[in-house]
Amino acid sequence: MALRLVAALALAAASVSPLHAGLGEARVTILTFDQLDGWAEDDHQAGLQVFLDTCRQFDHVDWAPICALAETQSDGRMFFELFFRPVLIEDDNAPLFTAYYEPELRGARRPDARYRYPVYRKPPGDVSYTRREIEEGGVLQGRGLEIAWVEDPVELQFLQIQGSGRIRLPDGSSIRLGYGGSNGHRFRSLGDRLVALGIYNRHQVSAQVIQSWVRRNPEQGRALRWHNANYVFFRELGRVPASEGPIGAMNRSITARRSLAVDPAFTPLGAPIWLEKQGANPFNRLMIAQDTGSRIKGAQRADIFMGTGDLAGIEAARISDPGRMIVLLPIQRAYALKPEG
Repeated sequence: MALRLVAALALAAASVSPLHAGLGEARVTILTFDQLDGWAEDDHQAGLQVFLDTCRQFDHVDWAPICALAETQSDGRMFFELFFRPVLIEDDNAPLFTAYYEPELRGARRPDARYRYPVYRKPPGDVSYTRREIEEGGVLQGRGLEIAWVEDPVELQFLQIQGSGRIRLPDGSSIRLGYGGSNGHRFRSLGDRLVALGIYNRHQVSAQVIQSWVRRNPEQGRALRWHNANYVFFRELGRVPASEGPIGAMNRSITARRSLAVDPAFTPLGAPIWLEKQGANPFNRLMIAQDTGSRIKGAQRADIFMGTGDLAGIEAARISDPGRMIVLLPIQRAYALKPEG
């Protein structure tokens, strides 16, 4: 076994390449594992299992030996400590860690008095219709683009904000949805709009509060929905088991509380990440960079996947915290990014 490890590391050393050509003025610091808060207390084996699933998507020679080794490991902590180095990458933006989830809406394959709001797949070509033109003007009706219909337009809009989700059908089965594109209009927050109008304070706004306000104020609620001209389309995912999470940017199911959405300009997709989240409910955890997001920009910016359903959504809404995240890179890649001396 020892000879196999040495041979694998020699192969990796022969294929060193920089992490990114575009890190610009980002600051890079190589740490040791004893500098990671709470490292010894985490379940490293759980992190290794998520890493293994992601490894199957790697095609870069720098990662191939590490992924081959990962398949043979029974001690996750020893594996990461032997073959990785913690790398802190920082830019001038303050660290910010938020969270997202997979919504589950009730709906049907055919419209009726209850299920009236269509979930669309993306039309061919460029689409520039606004949300109002789609919802009020009906510009997409009659084109066979409907995947399903749901009962609440605000829930649909939050589904679009998350970018993936499930629709629970009357027979108990589900439709799994993945991101299918957008109309290209800039996203505008409904919560920010309610705060700007003086209706709520910042700390009062949540998905549930917004939905309740729209139901109580139908005319103003429509205007609020249309304030966000951005509209997201979906694609139906036919082969994702119900027990697994949604599909992330690496075309693999993501895992609650172990998957991160990151900015790939600074953090390579598939890399293990040590996250130290501060705030009201702090935690330190080994996670894997498996997803991206249009609002996730910066070296110390990430979105934590919290799971599926309403409870996960409530938990995700509470997270907007400082902290730090450290990328674990194969030893040769770490020192190629910042050579010693």
